[in-house]
Formats: sequence, C-alpha cells, structure tokens
Amino acid sequence: MPPADPLQLWATVEYDGTDFFGFQVQAQERTVQGEIERALEEITGGETRVVGAGRTDRGVHARGQVIRFKAAWQHSLPELHRALNAVLADDVAILEMGRAAEGFHPRFSAQSRAYRYTILNQPWPSPLHRRRAWHVRQDLDVERMTRASQCLIGTQDFATFGRPPEPDHSQVTVRTVMRAEWQAQEPVLTFDIEANAFLYRMVRSIVGTLVLVGSGALTVDDFQALLAARERCLVKQVAPAQGLCLMQVNYAGREGVLQ
Repeated sequence: MPPADPLQLWATVEYDGTDFFGFQVQAQERTVQGEIERALEEITGGETRVVGAGRTDRGVHARGQVIRFKAAWQHSLPELHRALNAVLADDVAILEMGRAAEGFHPRFSAQSRAYRYTILNQPWPSPLHRRRAWHVRQDLDVERMTRASQCLIGTQDFATFGRPPEPDHSQVTVRTVMRAEWQAQEPVLTFDIEANAFLYRMVRSIVGTLVLVGSGALTVDDFQALLAARERCLVKQVAPAQGLCLMQVNYAGREGVLQ
C-alpha cells in the first residue's frame, strides 16, 4: 500500500499543566507539545510538528487549547483520535479533532481567547484545590474587584500587565478585552477574561493586582491608575500559575477554518 498523503488536522486539547514545563517544546523538559508529538510519532511512525494557539506557561492548565498538525494516516479520524488518547499520558487528552482548512493557523486565525482564573478564598488550604486554584487566606471584596475589572474592557495599552510574547518583536502592547467578570461560589472565586490576544503574564498580573484591590491594599482608582501608567515595574503581585486555565479559543466560524 502506498504511503498516505499527510492530513492537515486540528484538535482541541485538555491538559493538567502541573507536571509540564509549559506548552512549548523544550530540549530537556516535559512539555505538552512534546508529549503530543511523541504520541503522534508512536502512532504514525513519522515525526511531525504541532502548532498551538497559545504557549501556556509552566503549571498553567487548558480545557480548550487548539493545535494544528500533519499526520500520515490511512484510517479514519475517529480511529486516530482513539489511538492518540490511548498512548497519551493521563494528564493530556484530545477532546475533538477534524480536518483543518487551507491556511488555518491556531494562533493567527483566532478571533479571541478566553481564560479563567480560580481562587480558593478561605483561611485553610484544600488538598482538592491545590493543583487548580490560588489559595488566598485574607477576605476578598468581590464587589471591589468587579468594579476594578471593568476598567479593563475595551482597546487599550496593557503594558503594565505584560509584554509581547516571544518571538513577537513588534513590542505592541495594545489589546482588546471583551469580557472581564468575577463570580463567587464561596469559597471559590473565578475570574473570566476574554480578549483578542494576551501579553505574556497578562492574566496572572491582572489577577494578582485585583486581589490587592479585593484585600484593601489598593483602591479601584489605584488599579485604574496602574493600567494607565503603562509601567510593567508597577505590578507588585503576580498570581501563581496553578489557578489559570485556557478555556477556549474562538474562530470566525468552523466553515473555512475548522472542518
């Protein structure tokens, strides 16, 4: 049987980032990209490069990471889907898979991305939350944090809260935030934020600063002034990685992008 022409595919990936050194492949460390590429090589017998919608940091989770890759495969896509999940490690799984349209790129074709940050707000720790939430002991005023987060909505310069991701050399720090919302189901607080794109450490820097607002260390006006200052050195607290999860990457539509 002649070798199959490589298929251009997309997939939605979920992973627990605790034991990964981020998404992007590294020479000596375990990464999500490296784990998926290992699984693909084991199944197809050929090396392939996986491209992701976002390079999540060490310890950051994902429920809706989107990837693109090529695979020489002579059977059905459901069989490839099952085979990949059979050989992937327990902390990463392929949720959906399909053929990618010509020109589709997980990062550059995306219209927006949505992240969720989870906080456990109680005096004592929780073993069940330690891998997925930031434990904050002091009482937080969610109403104050909500008012401060509304300053984020719109198109503006977020240089205070992050820097352009590598290898982006444009140094442009303007982003458009469509949604920034807190919800409380005590003792768990969640912050959902959606934007056209994010700067490096942007969400964790925003959450760390909003927690200072919620604890009373900063006022809502202080938060707005920090945003307007466009000075990265003004951020005094960055939220830890384990509370952050990439929830969804949104595209203009499956027609013409994802098939």
